[in-house]
Formats: sequence, C-alpha cells, structure tokens
Amino acid sequence: MTENLKQKRVLITGISLSVLLAMTLLMESGTRALLFAIGLAMGVALYHGAFGFTDAYRKLLSERDMTGVAAQMVMLIAAMLLFAPVLVQGSAFGHGVSAAVAPVGVAVGFGAFLFGIGMQLGSGCASGVLYTAGGGNVRALLVLVFFCLGAFWGSLDLGWWQQLPQTGGTSLARTFGWEIALPLQIGALALVFLSLRLTGWVLRPINQWQDGFSLTALLRGPWPLILSALLLALLNWATLLVAGHAWSITWAFSLWAAKTAVLFGWDPASSGFWSGGFQQAALARSVLSDTTSIMNIAILLGAMLAAALAGSYYKPLPRGHRPLLAAILAGLLMGYGARLSYGCNIGAFFSGIASISLHGWLWIACALPGNWLGIALRRPFRMDVAPA
Repeated sequence: MTENLKQKRVLITGISLSVLLAMTLLMESGTRALLFAIGLAMGVALYHGAFGFTDAYRKLLSERDMTGVAAQMVMLIAAMLLFAPVLVQGSAFGHGVSAAVAPVGVAVGFGAFLFGIGMQLGSGCASGVLYTAGGGNVRALLVLVFFCLGAFWGSLDLGWWQQLPQTGGTSLARTFGWEIALPLQIGALALVFLSLRLTGWVLRPINQWQDGFSLTALLRGPWPLILSALLLALLNWATLLVAGHAWSITWAFSLWAAKTAVLFGWDPASSGFWSGGFQQAALARSVLSDTTSIMNIAILLGAMLAAALAGSYYKPLPRGHRPLLAAILAGLLMGYGARLSYGCNIGAFFSGIASISLHGWLWIACALPGNWLGIALRRPFRMDVAPA
C-alpha cells in the first residue's frame, strides 16, 4: 500500500468517526455536540501549529529562544480580554459561567514542578500529548496511558496533599477588581517579554507562513504560531461560553483510569476523592456525558484529521528501552502532578491566567524549574541523542 493511500484511509476513518460521534452527541445534547466541534478545531489548531508548551520551554531554557513563549503570551492576553466581559457578567446564554480559580499552596507548587519534569521526558504537555497521540505518535500514546494512571494515583493521594498549607482559591479580580487585575496581568506579561528581549533572548517571526499562504497551506499546514495562538484563545473562550467553564484536560484522564479500575473490582467508596457526589455521578455515566472527555476525544480526532491532511500520520516507537522508560515516567509524573496542582498547562496555567487566578502564576513559576530539571534528564534517557 502506498503512503498516500494510507494517509487517505486515515483521513476517511477520522472523518467517519467524527461524523458518527457528532451525530450521536447531537441526538443527546446540542451543547455536547458543539463542544465536540470546538475540540475538533482545537486538535487541528494544535497539530497544524505544532503548538506545544514543552518545546517552547526547552528552547527558552536551553537555547535562549523565546519565540514559543512569546506566542503563549499572545494567546494568554487574547484569552484574558475575551474572558473578562463574560466573567464580569457571570453568565452566558442563560447559564452561569465559572472562572478557573483554584487553591494556592504546597500541593499546587509541587505538582506543577513534577509536571514540568514530565513535560520534558514525555516531549509533550497535556495538550501536546493529546495532539501528538492523535497524530499517530505511538510513544505519545504510551505517555497518555501512563498519564491517566498517574492522574488516578494522584486522586487517591489528594486528601493527604490537601492537608498541607494552602489558601483558598485566590482570584486577583475579586481581590483587586477587574479594572486593576486585568491590566496588572497584561503588564506582568509585557514586563517579562521586554526583560527577555532586552537581555538577548532570540525572537523569531511568529506570523509567517512557511511557504506563503494558500488553501493548501491552510489544509495541510504548518500554520504560523500566531494563528494557532489566537485560535486557541478563541476556542477556550468558546468553551467558557458553551460549557460554563474554561478549557481543561486532565480531569478526563483521572476519570478514564478510575472507570477502568472499577472494571477490575476497585471500590470508589474506598477513596475520599471518588466518594464525592460529582465523581460518583461521573463514574456512573458514559464518558460521552462528560464534557472534558468529549473535548479530549475530539482533540485526538482533530489531530488525526490534520495529520492525515498533512500526510504525516503515524510515528513509530523509538529504538531502545530508555525513551520508553522515559515515556512511562513522564506520564506518571504529569498525571500525578496535574492532579495535585488542579490542572495542567491548560487547566491550571492557560485557563487559570485567563481567569485572573493566582494559582495560574504559581503553576508556571514552579513548572519552569521542573522543565529545567527535565531537560537535564533527557540525555540520560537518550531523548536528545540521534539514532545510530
């Protein structure tokens, strides 16, 4: 079978699965069907823009290249400006909306640090693992499996971590008022940007098409970073409007692992976290009743479609056992860390800062040192060694 035919078959499979799921959801709930469509668009935007947090931090810390981080700053500022009127109003289309605000404490900081290490060993964050796994990267799929296990493990230990010092959820908007908190956050990002530029960090163009704009470039990619950044901000805002909460990812990973554990005889009542009413209800329902699960599945399918259009679907496992061990460790670290820190680079950092929450800033402040350590660990695991 020719490579072109393989990619066409993947594309047809992805379209068929997407249509089938969309129709199933539409018959049950228009809201869930709309969230599925938003997730598909996220998968395409992530894949075609190769929009990863992990590579951006690795280049920032090891190559003094701030390009990826600058794109993230654009995304954060755009999301803040979109979120603010909705969160001030407190409702959208007749239903309430809630900001992504979480406690600030030891658990969040340590969890973000663990997550940062895992990002570099896994060559992807939560969104990165989703879109690369959807694009046929077998190693990313292995990371995803252990990400789910790590998130479940973290949920079982969460009660102990919550006994450590922490404050309640701290919204800078509630503390200072939106008229102060919003400019304060934008000013902080601008200050970081200027500090990096003035001290010699490299900034490459983030608004250029590789071979010029065309319909083919739009369908097959790659896209400029600025396009993906703005689209992800817009799609996170759309999630807030439709679902009533900002974009999140890792809750679904915990849920998938917990449902699997139930099949093997585990009793949710044995866990303080899973004996809660919301968690028990989620365990009893189909995953297609869970909005985060729906969007994660859609991101996988969206990336599958984008990869097939680009003719790049499927990347086999690397040679040797060390990269595979790193994938397992990365998944466990990111899953466990995300559960402790009330989210990942999306739920805690992106959505947290878009919601003007202090825990988003604590998350990135602790995740960056974790990334630094993770970068140092890549070579022993043969992550940065060219194959012989």
